[in-house]
Amino acid sequence: MSPANPCIVNQLRYLIYYHLDNHLHENALFLAERLYAYEPRAAEPSYLIALCHLRLGQLKPAYDYSRPSGSRGIHLGCAYVFAQACRGLGQFMEGIGALERSRGLWGGTNSWNKHSEIARRHLPDAAAVYCLLGKLWHSFDDIKKAVDCYVEALKLNPFMWDAFLGLCSTGASIRIQNIFKMTPEMSALLSATVPSETPLSSRTCSDESNNGPLQSQHNNNNPSHLSSPNSDLFNLPPTRMLQSDGSLTGLFQKFNESSAGGVNTSASSGATAPELGTPVGPGADVSGGPIAVTTTIEPPRAPMRRTRTLQGLGLDFSIDAPPKMRPTSSRSRNRARGGDTDDTSDSTSTVRNQASTAIAGERKRTISGVVNHVNDPTAATQRRSLRLFNQIRPTSSKPSSSTIGAGLREVREMKKVKATGTKGRTGPGSSTVGRVVSGNRKYNDEMDVDPKDLRPTGTTNASSSGAPKTFYPEIAKQEEALQWLLDLFKKLGSGYFALTHYQSHDALQIFNSIAVAQRDTPWVLAHIARAYYEQSSYAEAEKYFMKVRSMAPTRMEDMEVFSTVLWHQKKDVDLAFLAHELTEQDRLSPEAWCAIGNSFSVQREHDQALKCFKRATQLDPKFAYGFTLQGHEHTTNEEYDKALAAYRSAIAAENRHYNGWYGLGKVYEKLGKYEVAEKHFRTAAAINPTNAVLICCIGMIMEKLKDPRAALQQYEKACELQPRSSHSRYKKARVLMQIGDLDLAHGELKTLKDMAPDEANVHFLLGKLYKMKHQKANAIKYFTIALNLDPKAGGLIKEAIESLEEDEEDDYQM
Repeated sequence: MSPANPCIVNQLRYLIYYHLDNHLHENALFLAERLYAYEPRAAEPSYLIALCHLRLGQLKPAYDYSRPSGSRGIHLGCAYVFAQACRGLGQFMEGIGALERSRGLWGGTNSWNKHSEIARRHLPDAAAVYCLLGKLWHSFDDIKKAVDCYVEALKLNPFMWDAFLGLCSTGASIRIQNIFKMTPEMSALLSATVPSETPLSSRTCSDESNNGPLQSQHNNNNPSHLSSPNSDLFNLPPTRMLQSDGSLTGLFQKFNESSAGGVNTSASSGATAPELGTPVGPGADVSGGPIAVTTTIEPPRAPMRRTRTLQGLGLDFSIDAPPKMRPTSSRSRNRARGGDTDDTSDSTSTVRNQASTAIAGERKRTISGVVNHVNDPTAATQRRSLRLFNQIRPTSSKPSSSTIGAGLREVREMKKVKATGTKGRTGPGSSTVGRVVSGNRKYNDEMDVDPKDLRPTGTTNASSSGAPKTFYPEIAKQEEALQWLLDLFKKLGSGYFALTHYQSHDALQIFNSIAVAQRDTPWVLAHIARAYYEQSSYAEAEKYFMKVRSMAPTRMEDMEVFSTVLWHQKKDVDLAFLAHELTEQDRLSPEAWCAIGNSFSVQREHDQALKCFKRATQLDPKFAYGFTLQGHEHTTNEEYDKALAAYRSAIAAENRHYNGWYGLGKVYEKLGKYEVAEKHFRTAAAINPTNAVLICCIGMIMEKLKDPRAALQQYEKACELQPRSSHSRYKKARVLMQIGDLDLAHGELKTLKDMAPDEANVHFLLGKLYKMKHQKANAIKYFTIALNLDPKAGGLIKEAIESLEEDEEDDYQM
């Protein structure tokens, strides 16, 4: 088989990345198959075709194509795609092994702040690989290693938000201020990358290196720079683009050779414009600056053409020496012999002498005495504007003997110019055409100098001198912007961390401290709603969820919580409408099926609700909340074995899902296994220590275990966590009555009566309290109020009233 043509390979790679960047994955896959067929043994085609399958969600083909090179760790791209496919397929250890074996390829790499509009990195750096490793270890239930990987990813890149979310989900203790902060490595990378952010179109090739304007540091015959892992396929530097085609390189090489006699050698080392020597011929930059080829790819300028003979003047600028011209007058002939500096005659004589001395290699002294080196017979006549600069500064950094001699005689020559300049310029025999050709105008004559010609020449000098003025302010601006982002991430991260640790009050304070523009976003508003939901403030949670729906009607995340909020408030119409909207938006989302199930559940159609919840877990086997809702429905139907299985599936999907532990405790409580129930309740309370309902459940178990003092401690803790919780206060008052502390119980019931004036149980308990205090009138009063509020409990209330009369008769008989 013949070796692969690197040009074909590179063209296919360009096309593949083009389509991937434009999200045309089917086209990219088609081209990747062509590349894989053309070069089947290389790792790069395998990576590209596996990447295309992964972008299309085809995990098994991505796994198969990336396995040969990825599982052995010989190609970073293949290993990364292979690990992602393994995570989706549940083969976690295979993905971990591939990334560990390729550690030598990604260890120590950092692409932070290296992606921009003109640069990209298509292979992952160490932070991205550590983040993926953390996800794999987390899925493998090795929390310690997952935490280590997440921490390493955040050390390298604090903006790796996915790693931060994974770290919070593990339940690890985190110091937010140590994550989102400016590190010395970030400052160093920022300082190193700020100069490269300058638009390439404003820089010349001489700014790239000190090796010459068009000299490249890459080997023209080696296309390895096109296939390097960190090379940008669409934004190559200008030298690399030019050298990808041999013909272009040859043109520029000829261009350099033809300009060698016109540009001073100091220009190749970054010399400034005033240090340039004799200007180049036609077609070159006559402004005095170096030949600048900007990074915008344009056709190269043609080499200098040899000028033709001017028939009207008899001047020949070809290679052959022109015939000598006779002086036009005796005055001009005498001045030409005597070295006089008449303007008109000197214009013609300068052209003649430059042409005649081109072969002999002699040097011609101009008006100012500066030696004019004529190295190229095809070079055009020196322009006056550049010669004016040459009169001020020498033409090269190494002064020659003739230049020094010309400098010593400068004063004497200038005196001659003052004496004869006016006559020569205004004489009747002067030739204006000769002055245009030669451009020999005097430096002293202010009226003869064009102000446009005295403006600064050369863009390289201006850009180089301006760099120190703009470089440091640019770094300061970048650091200021980076610090603003870090502060924003610190607030968002602190709020999310508090919420994942169920510190709802702290989370609400942090989220509300964020700027309004950032707070009024769907992500922040949804998490504020979740915080209110965890506090059992369902009305507030509904208000914020409604804001999310109005701002992002197609958002599906957290909508299962919104449906539960409506379920707790028994808003069956709103819940049915929400389920209908979510189903229309995405029928295959588990959140939509949870909303449908809650809608059936609030209407007491538990079998239909179970079908919907099972459909949700079929769509997403890791959807823990769907399994929990299944367990609730099985518990309502008194199918305790199925409920236990559902709750255990929820815990398997997410170990820190406290709802699953709570469900297990409720089932065991109904089964009469109070010790086992207490264990599960305490596990749930350890995950969510601020939930008053879980604390009350522990207190109820203590009551059933005949330990009222321990139950009282739990109820007091619940009341501290949620002072407005009527349920916790009711339980506390009842335990106080059991232990005989009637005064404290009376105070709790009075407060509870104000909180829930329409609650029949509160008035019934007050009646029993007054009965224990032997206050018959007050007892009958509150028993009657309870009977009016809840006629269904009339039998129990009437029995209590009758018992009150019986107790009175017993006391009378005694």
